[in-house]
Amino acid sequence: MEPIEVFLAEDNPADVLLIRVALSEAPFPLKLVVAKDGEQALKMLDSPDCRPQLIILDLNMPRMDGQTVLQKCRKTKIPIVIFSSTQNPVEVHKALALGAREYVQKPLGFEPYADAVRGMIERWVAPPHEPVLPTS
Repeated sequence: MEPIEVFLAEDNPADVLLIRVALSEAPFPLKLVVAKDGEQALKMLDSPDCRPQLIILDLNMPRMDGQTVLQKCRKTKIPIVIFSSTQNPVEVHKALALGAREYVQKPLGFEPYADAVRGMIERWVAPPHEPVLPTS
């Protein structure tokens, strides 16, 4: 089985590590590709070698924010999920209006955080008959 490619645009190394740990528990192969800012994300997504089945996008990144990345990726058929700590309803609404399929707020604590990541994977890319990902 080919690994499912998940593209992550996230500038915080701690968040990248938490997501990597949460994805390591999946009952099917996953490949995590990481961009550290919005500019790098767009360059990587333009590459023919980059073929993600899911994009997880932080809103607050240096050089180019997640809203700008969303605007430039509007025509993609790849589901884009916003995973951000922002609680600003205007930002959330704007992201959804720009084509994000879902907004997930980053929770505090490892288990709730890992559960949020596993939930995104289950909803958007889990193979159809796979068991539910392990939870806490």
